[in-house]
Amino acid sequence: MLVGGAAVELYSSSAVNTGDFDIVTPRQQWFEEILQRQGFVKPAGPGMATRGWIHPDLKLGFEIVSSSLLDGLADRERILFLDFGTEGRAAIISVEDIIADRMGQFASGAAPEMWEQARSLLVLHSDLDRAYLDRRIREETGGDYGIADIEG
Repeated sequence: MLVGGAAVELYSSSAVNTGDFDIVTPRQQWFEEILQRQGFVKPAGPGMATRGWIHPDLKLGFEIVSSSLLDGLADRERILFLDFGTEGRAAIISVEDIIADRMGQFASGAAPEMWEQARSLLVLHSDLDRAYLDRRIREETGGDYGIADIEG
């Protein structure tokens, strides 16, 4: 499942850009074997602080960030699936859950720019489930924030 900045980029129609793809999968070994077969490598050496995989020609990066979506707090019924016909499907975190995730990172103090990402997504997606979003923001921020904190 696609999460993180790439999901934000998708939901923001590229208004927010990212340099890598964060993935949640309970099948990490299988996924990494596929990446290797496609030419991805795990960089090593001085100055290489990535835990992910990079394609040397395409300059794309993938990182497996977890084996479960938001520690099981996200509603799996809200996952977005993109159908690519014979090529398969791609699963993407819901817009509500990516907003809540961004607010959780903002609340931790480690990423102040995450508030703006959350705000941008809220503005772009006026049809989202506001009650669910408010609950998820409160869960991700330990009750410190809710939807009202990004509406303004």
